[in-house]
Amino acid sequence: MLWRTLFPVARARGFESLVDGTNADDLNDYRPGGRAAVEQGVASPLATVGLTKAEIRERTRDRGWPWWDRPSSPCLASRLPYGTAVTPERLRQVEVAESALRELGVTGNLRVRYYGDLARVEIDRPLLARWREGAAYEALANAVLSAGFKRVELDARGFRSGSLNVLEGGAALPGH
Repeated sequence: MLWRTLFPVARARGFESLVDGTNADDLNDYRPGGRAAVEQGVASPLATVGLTKAEIRERTRDRGWPWWDRPSSPCLASRLPYGTAVTPERLRQVEVAESALRELGVTGNLRVRYYGDLARVEIDRPLLARWREGAAYEALANAVLSAGFKRVELDARGFRSGSLNVLEGGAALPGH
């Protein structure tokens, strides 16, 4: 839907093509959105030239760009397990929970994974000790509950890109 929506806007503004930020690291993971981009004719120049996320960060830092270390922010649909219908309400719930956690002071990588009434929160491992106990955990849990979740779990494994791609010890693959 994203690309079908953006192509007419791009063309109306005089652009003939769309590009995304897919990089070489992304090619080693199951990404349905990436497949959709390819199907819609979206180009991925960073991946095409083989740049990894670390190389992109290094080059942008060396150029003095202030956002060089900004955490990745993939599509909110990546927070829903495969087979879960993507609805505006669910996406909004995840978005509100993540925004509340940012306002609370959670930094670095952050994902609120949607499991119905349960929100599983992933943050960078070095930050786990700060947020897993006492008043800090209570504030974290309350921030997520305020988004409409009934239960909150802080994932003790920490943030893992593509964590929903692993099912029972194997990788989630198209059609599986």
